[in-house]
Amino acid sequence: MFASLAGRTVIVTGGSKGIGRGIALRFGRAGCKVAVVSRTLADAEKVVAEIAAAGGTAAAFVADVSDEAATKAMAKAVLERFGSIDILCANAGIFPAAKLGKMTLADFDHVIHTNLRSTFLSVDACLPALKASGHGRIVLTSSITGPITGYPGWSHYGASKAGQLGFMRTAAIELAPSNITVNAVGPGNIRTEGLDGLGPEYIAKMEASVPMKRLGTVEDIANAALFFASDEAAYVTGQMIVVDGGQILPESLGALEEMDAG
Repeated sequence: MFASLAGRTVIVTGGSKGIGRGIALRFGRAGCKVAVVSRTLADAEKVVAEIAAAGGTAAAFVADVSDEAATKAMAKAVLERFGSIDILCANAGIFPAAKLGKMTLADFDHVIHTNLRSTFLSVDACLPALKASGHGRIVLTSSITGPITGYPGWSHYGASKAGQLGFMRTAAIELAPSNITVNAVGPGNIRTEGLDGLGPEYIAKMEASVPMKRLGTVEDIANAALFFASDEAAYVTGQMIVVDGGQILPESLGALEEMDAG
């Protein structure tokens, strides 16, 4: 399964850390040529080295994908380096917290530009190559926060992630005649290096809200992205897979207490 991906070129934006790094490594193991995109070349090169050490093919690219010119230059460079763009994993994103009343317009715009504007710009820059591919795949990293749930301090983040799904549904219709699918992965609480400094008590509290009693891994998200990118998912478009260990299922904390009671 997923053998169809071997030799195809994938761009992973925000590919140097966290979920993006996990996606890049997983596609590398699947035999893809991986374009690891980051704002910092050294960070992208570390992931490229990991992919190469595992026997894969990858190259590092620098771009701020919230900037139109930089994103178009990135797509052009990837096309020149690998000869095709078959898959776009639009993963770049940030999640700084700021509650209403304290959030500034600059705070709001920064998150919307980084998370939502970059989705449009990445798709727009890669679209000619994705059409030429004949089996183009676009995979967005959304979230349960915004499309399904809310969390104090993340109204701008939630708006950006819900916005990605609105974009996805219409893009899926428009691009279907070009044999391009557009789908999204909706992560719940995922264990990344960004959580390492929060301490074991904070992690335990996060785990307690998940029926599976553990945080997800970046590989859990990467495997969902891999499915969407494959020929096996050629008839799936405009959909989001929630990968959250059941986090959104309980109607209250009482439901989890009843589960634990047996």
